[in-house]
Amino acid sequence: MSTAYEITGRTEQKQRTRQALVAAARDLVACGKTPTVEDAAGAAGISRTTAYRYFPSQRALLGAAHPETDTHSMLPPDPPQDPAQRLAAVIGEFTGMILGTEAQQRTMLRLSLEADEAERAALPLRQGRAIGWIQEALLPLRDRLSEGELHRLVLAIRSAVGIEALAWLTDVARLSREDSVELMSWSAQAMLHAALTGRPPAISDSN
Repeated sequence: MSTAYEITGRTEQKQRTRQALVAAARDLVACGKTPTVEDAAGAAGISRTTAYRYFPSQRALLGAAHPETDTHSMLPPDPPQDPAQRLAAVIGEFTGMILGTEAQQRTMLRLSLEADEAERAALPLRQGRAIGWIQEALLPLRDRLSEGELHRLVLAIRSAVGIEALAWLTDVARLSREDSVELMSWSAQAMLHAALTGRPPAISDSN
């Protein structure tokens, strides 16, 4: 979200400055660091004073640098109508993004665990973007499931897919990232199948 400072005066130049700070923060996080505003300013070649006009705190900077912030949909341009295919497409894109930005995702997860209630609510990881993507995938089910049933299904799928699930599957269950993604995808389809038929699908014997 742009600040009042950014939407007045030389807006194009200010947008470039903001983007430079965000890019610098993302690069630093990808290297395993948790950058401060000063760190991002130094990496971007921007003065500390100027940087604080855009991001008054480290959390504000890291929130803007979160890779999900500008993603509005995970469906392809001409999505299928079959709910299972739509869900597979969304989960595939979502898990691919999680793997591709794992360092940033883990940083945001850590911050969300350390934050107080007000700070946690403001973090991108806690603003329901993935819930919206899953809801969009399952829109064709509106005539088959009640609003409450559909909402529970969306939340159940979200609970099994994302950086939280990846961290547990890799760090605790000791699965490879490839196997973790496969299991998250299977879990999503199992929940969809169970919601529509009353029972989960059989586990594949391919492994």
